[in-house]
Amino acid sequence: MAKAITAATVTDTVHPDNIHPDARRFDIGRVLIYTVLIVGAAVAIFPFLYTVSVSLMNLTEATGGAFYPGQLAGNGFDPDKLQWGNYAQAWNDAQFSRYFMNSVKITLITLSGEVIFCSLAAYAFAQMEFPGKNFLFALLLSTLMLPEAIIWVPNFITVSWLGRISPIPWMNNWPALTIPFMSSAFGIFLLRQFFAQIPRELWDSAQIDGAGHLRYLSTVVIPLSKAAVMTLVLFGFVGSWNSLAWPILVTTTPDWRPISYGLLAFLDEAGSQFHLQMAGAVITMLPIIMLYFFTQQQFIDGIATTGLKG
Repeated sequence: MAKAITAATVTDTVHPDNIHPDARRFDIGRVLIYTVLIVGAAVAIFPFLYTVSVSLMNLTEATGGAFYPGQLAGNGFDPDKLQWGNYAQAWNDAQFSRYFMNSVKITLITLSGEVIFCSLAAYAFAQMEFPGKNFLFALLLSTLMLPEAIIWVPNFITVSWLGRISPIPWMNNWPALTIPFMSSAFGIFLLRQFFAQIPRELWDSAQIDGAGHLRYLSTVVIPLSKAAVMTLVLFGFVGSWNSLAWPILVTTTPDWRPISYGLLAFLDEAGSQFHLQMAGAVITMLPIIMLYFFTQQQFIDGIATTGLKG
């Protein structure tokens, strides 16, 4: 006769002491992982939310330590009390229109060159065979360990010398701000790892159709690597848009200085107008946030699939 299943039997079966130790450790590990991720996300997003909140306050609230508009008056959050005019005032007082357009031009020129040159170099390392390829690639990766400030001096000497022999000036002009950054070791590594996953059979088929390396790269490899290219564009955009030290080094006039310099100058000029300083910071961050919003899926796909082979 089959044994009757009683409440006591079920209780004994699901009792914590009867759970396998591996399953218990797995649950604890998952809890710890999610806890760390949540805390990290909160630490990362809190300064941004506070910046946006202060940018919509008046001067009294901003300097009084309020976290949201209307807090000092004892009122709840009221969308009608938000100081949207802070953004217009910060834009005009900081002359962001000039600096914003400078950053747009600098970023577009830099990204165009970075996509072209990084793609060519990454394709050579991933799909072509030539003497010393592995050594050169390892040497390229070793440059990732160098701090950025170390290359400022040789780059400055190079652009100064090229400016003297070039028909167009480099200092205080777009070449010094863009050409040294039209290729990066990280960008080449990122694309190379992705290009290496493309089957060699596609190259054989392209050769049968009479395609050379350049045509194969532009019509087959790049379209199959949109996620990696968009990831490179996003990283390149952030680096170029946020650049500050190098533009100050190679420019002495505001004609080609980027929006990051405009924000720095405005922080000094605004003085105690904390709400306007935060409004200027939000204006500076907005293009990066918008770009990530439109490219987040490609960015995630590029990071998730890069490095699976190489």
